[in-house]
Amino acid sequence: MIKSMTGFGRGEFSDGKRNVTVEIRTVNHRYCDIAVRMPRRYSFVEDKVRKTIREKISRGKVDVSILVENITESDVTIRLNEPVADQYIENLNRLKNEFRLDGEISLSLIAQMPEVLKQIPDVEDEEEMTHCILTPVMQAVENLEEMRAAEGRKLAQDLLMRADLIRELVSRIEVKADDVPREYAKRLRDRIGELLEGSVEIPEDRIMVEAAIFADKCNITEELTRLKSHMDQMKTIITESSGADGKKLDFLVQEMNR
Repeated sequence: MIKSMTGFGRGEFSDGKRNVTVEIRTVNHRYCDIAVRMPRRYSFVEDKVRKTIREKISRGKVDVSILVENITESDVTIRLNEPVADQYIENLNRLKNEFRLDGEISLSLIAQMPEVLKQIPDVEDEEEMTHCILTPVMQAVENLEEMRAAEGRKLAQDLLMRADLIRELVSRIEVKADDVPREYAKRLRDRIGELLEGSVEIPEDRIMVEAAIFADKCNITEELTRLKSHMDQMKTIITESSGADGKKLDFLVQEMNR
C-alpha cells in the first residue's frame, strides 16, 4: 500500500540522567533531504541518525529536532584558572599601591574577571549517548511511518475510486467510438442530399470511402487499450506498493493525460 509523504513522529527516552526528545516532520520533496537540529556536542551521533532515518524513508524533506535535557548532573565542570587569577590579583594590588587607592580586592571582583573561572564541558560516553539518542529516533520514525501509512490508505482509497470512474468513462467511450464512423457517414449523406436537392443520385460508394478515411483518422482503439493498461498498472502499484512508488504513479498519470 502506498504511503503519504507528509507526517509527524515523536520519540522520548530517559535514563534517569537525561531526557531526550526527538521530533520528525516530513513533507513532499523530490529527493530525500534530511535536516538535523541537535546540540553540537552530540554531533558525533548525527551520521547514525541520518542512516537510521534513510533505512525507512527514501523520499521527502525530513526535519529532525533532537532535544537533550540533563536532569541530575551538570554537564560542565567549573575550573579555577589559577595563573590568570594570580595575575589579576598582582596587577590590582600594584594598581592600588601606585595610585594610592582605597578598597579591598574582593572574591566577587576576582571571580567576575574573564577567564578566572572556566566552564569545561564534561566528556561524554559516546556509546551511551548514541544509545540515548538513537532509541527515541527509532521510536519517532516508527510513529511517523504509522501516520504516513494511515494517510496513505486514505489516499489509496481515493485514487482507486477515481480510477474506477475513469475506467467507467473508458467503457462508455469504447461503446460510442464504434458509432462515430456511422454517424459521420449519415451526416455526410444528409449534407450532400441538402446540397444536391435530389437532382442526382447520392454517390454511396464515395460516402463510404470518406467515412472509412474518417474512421481511420479518429480511431482511438490503441489509445483506449493503452489507457486501460495504465489503469491496471496504477491499481497494482496502489494495492501492492512497498511505499516508494510515487515516481511510477507520477509517470503513469502523465501518460494518461496524453
